[in-house]
Amino acid sequence: MTRHSESDNTLNQSFKALRHSLKIASFSLVLALSSQAAATADASDAVYEPVSPTVAQARANILIARQLQFTHFRDMGINEALSEDVFDAYLDYLDGQRIYLSREDINQFSAVRESLGSALKTGQLQPGFDIYNLVQKRIIERLRFAIGIVEDGINKLDFEGNEQILVDRSDVDWEADQAALDELWIKRIKNAVLAQRLNGSSDEEITEALLRRYEGQLKRTTQARSEDAFQAYMNAFAGMWDPHTSYFSPRTSENFNINMSLSLEGIGAVLQSDNEYTKVVRLVPGGPASKQGQLKPADRIVSVSQEDEDKVVNVIGWRLDEVVDLIRGPRESVVTLEVIPSDAADETVTKTIAIKRDKVKLEEQSASSDVIELDRGGKNFRIGVINIPTFYADFKAMMNNDPNYKSTTRDVRNLINELKAEGIDGIVMDLRNNGGGALHEANDLVGLFIEEGPTVQIRNSNNDVKVLEDEDPSVTYDGPLVVLVNRMSASASEIFAGAIQDYGRGLVVGSQTFGKGTVQAVRPLNHGQLKITQSKFYRVSGGSTQHKGVIPDIEIPSRVDKKRIGEDALEHALPWDQIEAVPHDRYYDFSSVIDELRSRHEGRFEEHPEFRLLQKEIEFLKDQREKTSVSLNLNEREEYQSQIQNTRLTIANARREIRGEEPFESLEALDDWQDQQSADMDSTDDDMDFIVEEGGNIMADMLELDQRMASILSPDHITVQAQAQPLK
Repeated sequence: MTRHSESDNTLNQSFKALRHSLKIASFSLVLALSSQAAATADASDAVYEPVSPTVAQARANILIARQLQFTHFRDMGINEALSEDVFDAYLDYLDGQRIYLSREDINQFSAVRESLGSALKTGQLQPGFDIYNLVQKRIIERLRFAIGIVEDGINKLDFEGNEQILVDRSDVDWEADQAALDELWIKRIKNAVLAQRLNGSSDEEITEALLRRYEGQLKRTTQARSEDAFQAYMNAFAGMWDPHTSYFSPRTSENFNINMSLSLEGIGAVLQSDNEYTKVVRLVPGGPASKQGQLKPADRIVSVSQEDEDKVVNVIGWRLDEVVDLIRGPRESVVTLEVIPSDAADETVTKTIAIKRDKVKLEEQSASSDVIELDRGGKNFRIGVINIPTFYADFKAMMNNDPNYKSTTRDVRNLINELKAEGIDGIVMDLRNNGGGALHEANDLVGLFIEEGPTVQIRNSNNDVKVLEDEDPSVTYDGPLVVLVNRMSASASEIFAGAIQDYGRGLVVGSQTFGKGTVQAVRPLNHGQLKITQSKFYRVSGGSTQHKGVIPDIEIPSRVDKKRIGEDALEHALPWDQIEAVPHDRYYDFSSVIDELRSRHEGRFEEHPEFRLLQKEIEFLKDQREKTSVSLNLNEREEYQSQIQNTRLTIANARREIRGEEPFESLEALDDWQDQQSADMDSTDDDMDFIVEEGGNIMADMLELDQRMASILSPDHITVQAQAQPLK
């Protein structure tokens, strides 16, 4: 009670002082910035109007600070250490690649580095806005410098030296001063010119494209609004608690609410800002981008063009809401994205993807089934495969008491009964790329495979633990089970896979899952909304799904870069921990057969041409990711690009040979084919179907090694008591 009383007092005092604090300069930084601005004033200052905080924003700031301290799952106060972290995170948000600010600029902010926290408690936003305004001025200066270099003639640039440029500057120190930044930007321009020359563009086309890019960024920078500064500042602040806690401005809140209702007509992709780029976070199952198959998580959007329009709009440096507006459009229309693929060697490699806009339909997210047949030494196995793109439920139909409403559990139950009628020997549940969804559906789905018992534990910020249970003793399927997962399996998928693993009800196969084991709530503010983490998921064995995810019993490597995608790749992610296990049944102990199952799996994959090709791709991508810099020498760059292109062609032709298709005669033929695939709205990329087949083979191994798996449920299954050891 004391804690809440203190916070209420702080809130009242803050509101009283609010209007007065907005009228005066709270820190000496204001004078320092004014002096700095006067000393460096140029034409760009005349077109940029510095933004200022509003009373509504300051009130929202106080409410956000209060919510974070007293209702977030992570119990953390606002102190000097946090102040410094907010300062660093804010600069990372505004200039993550260290290309606009200099060390001289950073030193200007030293006076407020340790005092941002106390200012944020009381709604004193001016320091954050001062930083934002200076960054915008520096961006304008850099862009005007770049425009001047390009207008002076890119043919004057030297591409014969030994210069290199870093691919990622996020961890390097700031350049010393403006002169050092000039040198860096000349390198950046050289890199952009080289990339387009190697793609066949003429110098005239390159000049036009670069001027269009820089002038577009310049225009957007000069149009910066107070809300842009406030949202950036609040997200740097909120992100200290965890990466899923964030502030939505009134405009962003509108887009968020539209997305949550699934009524948005667009491409079905969740996007976020990533320095100068807009990055794809995930694809909505059943959405246009997911069905088209070429856009991938971690792809970065370079440009957007509309159907029947020649104009290509470069969106580097754009605000996220503006990019969303550009991608959104009428149903059945086509939007074309130029993206830097997540597996690109550097930012110069792009591909074009055309996607037909549509609504995300519930029926297109529905579970589906198939049957694969395996001939194992003359013995045939029929394996049922159930694919679940997301955990869904038609809540509106449920509220209307529609007896035939659609849900994951209802649909999967029907599919299981159909597969049993076909005489299948086992079932593979495919949860790859399933990002989660309705929690109660994950709970109910586990219930199809166990008699009854707990499925997941949920702990809130007060350490109260709620246990969700399957209370229905009936079992829809009691045969052998394999669950396929990958790095993009998250949240509800991890709850289901973890429960199946803890109950010994089946084997989990694939790669380590995402590790999203937290629950968020969206809370209204006087100005916008706050999405805040309030609870955390734990398995029935006591281990959290947060951060660590679910570790498969049998691992299959993935193309996905775990350092870039996954909860453990996010700054300030809540850690893995454990609580007490709850009593639950253990249906089968795989310890007697797991080594043999792994050995057989590894033996098959050593000989499997698709897997050998996957390993080659993974090694190639790893080499590219580990490359920290690229050459600015034309000849060296041509040789490097040639090596990459030859490897691409070799891998593509190897895959076509495996599938009995004619190889591409040249890289141009491969590119033409990819363009045709992009133009075909109904085309999709094959997603390693051999992994589904391998799931079936592991199932057959289980049946061969232990015939008890054919009737896995037995009266003598073990009950694991509360004192059982949680996962290590």
